[in-house]
Amino acid sequence: MPAFSLSPLLSRLALLACAATALGASAAQVDVAGVKLNDTLDLRGSPLQLNGAGVRYKAVFKVYTAGLYVGKKVSTPEEALATPGPKRVAITMLRDIEANELGKLFTKGVEENSPKSEMVNLIPGLLRMGQMFADQKQLKAGDTFTIDWLPGTGTLITVRGVPQPDPIKEQAFFNALLRIWLGPVPADWKLKDALLGKQ
Repeated sequence: MPAFSLSPLLSRLALLACAATALGASAAQVDVAGVKLNDTLDLRGSPLQLNGAGVRYKAVFKVYTAGLYVGKKVSTPEEALATPGPKRVAITMLRDIEANELGKLFTKGVEENSPKSEMVNLIPGLLRMGQMFADQKQLKAGDTFTIDWLPGTGTLITVRGVPQPDPIKEQAFFNALLRIWLGPVPADWKLKDALLGKQ
């Protein structure tokens, strides 16, 4: 009596599972100016969901897309800052830009949206971030970087898939970066609404 083999059946099941996963992945994406953002992601074991995403304009030019990932949906800047657990801002460049210039824009955004009393504590982190951008020389259209808040680790910036060394431990620094987009003087008002899921 010939031996019954499970391997062809298992192979077909594996193929079906892969196809289903691929279909699920394509269905669970948001298109922002041609950039695909996943609806959900796993950040070091914590499931996050896309709260909102949009485009940063400077005059009439599209500069980059940004997406905000949090553990649960938020609709106000206060909720975004206060919600516990890991968070991510995912950015994809839509045009070439001198990395140093982007670093200066971020620093200006922090200065305009942070309480004066906090600025002295933010300066070391801003200097390190400025140097990190200066080291990159140029960011080209399609380049990505993420700004992650990881409790117990700090703010980790990853450029083109490469994590930058020495996370900045203070949560106040991540919150200051988040206020670039969600603060009282945001980089782009429409982007602020988009990140808060209001568009």
